[in-house]
Parts: sequence; structure tokens; C-alpha cells
Amino acid sequence: FLTRDPVSRALTPGARLRLLATGVLQSSQLHILRHQILARVAQETGETVNYVMPQADGMSYIDRVETDWAFRVQLPIGSNVPFHCTASGKTYMASLPPSARRAFVQGLELTSKTEKTHTSPITLLDELAETRKRGYALDNEEFMEGMVALAVPVTDPSGRYVASLAFHGPSQRLTLDKAISQKDVLLDGANRLQNILFN
Repeated sequence: FLTRDPVSRALTPGARLRLLATGVLQSSQLHILRHQILARVAQETGETVNYVMPQADGMSYIDRVETDWAFRVQLPIGSNVPFHCTASGKTYMASLPPSARRAFVQGLELTSKTEKTHTSPITLLDELAETRKRGYALDNEEFMEGMVALAVPVTDPSGRYVASLAFHGPSQRLTLDKAISQKDVLLDGANRLQNILFN
């Protein structure tokens, strides 16, 4: 249920505890309500919306609502994507305390996915600090050429990170400026998710 972090030596949730917690969060009523919130956000943004949680091998797509557009980027439920070049992953990393964030980034293999991917720990840490300040993360074609994404954290009542709420779309339709202009839709969705998860 618990494992010791090799860097900080602190106890952290192990695989069995994470599985137990995910099972609780996946209970049918919560799943239905969560999916309804994702559907509302997808309708308002016009893009695919994802509920994403960190796992040992990356960020895992737990739930999603697809856009109605025929032209879309498909990443099905159960997909794992990297931490360092996705909006959901950067949202998670930005939630970590600065020392833990540095250690986490130093432990990652910053593989280049596109010419815009952060491959330097220094530039990635700079962006994560900015992400923490502004309250949302961006993926400006860093994971996949032609895809833009924005993510915000879903937190518990104490402000601790639980998951990322994100939307993405092809850059031909969803520019970075347009994504940023819709961040309040995601923030409202994250607040609604907090209410159903913890109230």
C-alpha cells in the first residue's frame, strides 16, 4: 500500500493503494456525474475533454468525451501519455513542491516528441513554475505536431492535486490563444468535479 520514494525517502502511495483509491473514485454514481461534467465542458469548448491521472508510466486517460467534429485527435481511455510534453502532465508536475518538482524532472527521460518538446530540465522547470503561477498548463504541439491542449488541476478541498482536466484539438481549429480564452470553462468544470468528489 505504501512505498518509499527513492529521492525524498518519504512514504508515498503504492500500487495497491492507488488501485483502491481509483476504485472508490470509479464508483458508478461518481463516474456518471463526472462524465456529465466532462460532457458539459466538451459542449462549451467544442473540443475533446479528458480526465487524466498520474500513474507510474505517465498520465493515464481515465475518462473522456469526444468532440462532435469529424477531424479530431483520438487518445482512447486507458492511453498513457508522457509527463513532460502534455498539458495534463505539466499540470501534475506543477502541483508538486519545488524541491519534489526538481527531483521529478531530473528523473524523467525528456524524449523529444516534436521540435517543440522540452528536452532541457531547465526550460521545463521554468515553464512549470509559470504554470503553477497562472493555474493552467499548455501543450503547444509538444506531444504531437498539430495538437494544442490546455489543462487545469482538479484538487481536493485542501488544494491537493487529484487529477487533470484537459481539452485538446487540432491546431488548425484550436489555436493557443483560443484555448487560453476558454480556460475558465475548464476551471469551472474542475470546481464542479471537486464538489462531486468531496461533498
